[in-house]
Amino acid sequence: MHKILETERLYLRRMNENDIPALKRIMQDEETMLAYEGAFTDAEVREWYERQIARYEKYGFGLWLVCLKENDRAIGQCGLTIQPWKDREVLEIGYLFERAYWHHGYATEAAIGCREYAFLVLSAEEVCSIIRDTNTASKNVAIRNGMKSEETWVKHYRGVDMPHERFVVRKK
Repeated sequence: MHKILETERLYLRRMNENDIPALKRIMQDEETMLAYEGAFTDAEVREWYERQIARYEKYGFGLWLVCLKENDRAIGQCGLTIQPWKDREVLEIGYLFERAYWHHGYATEAAIGCREYAFLVLSAEEVCSIIRDTNTASKNVAIRNGMKSEETWVKHYRGVDMPHERFVVRKK
């Protein structure tokens, strides 16, 4: 198991086939997946997983599995992806955690680690988080990660028009 990065309480690593049950725990929970218009089917979880593997191969990064150091339990996903934004592509920090682990600072801790990885390892000049306008908890993680809301855009996903905000932080 190759750790991509470590924080005080967490480590992030590439996903593998054995992680699909953990992904299902997260992505098949209705409340967790509210920003995505509901829980994913087994096929959608599999497609999500395969998209991360393709990202690792193409870019060397993607969403990584977030595990607790104390017991190696997978509690979420956090990482870097290239996302479309209006007429360009941007480097985004994304995060999605199992509901039982919300409100413990794990998403913020992992997101800060990914911000530092983007700046130090990838030499990125800026990184963002693209967040649905109704997702207050994710907006708060972005703010704690030093980001500020800069622009909005309506994305079309799963048959729904969803207003999103792009929160941005630049390398100092």
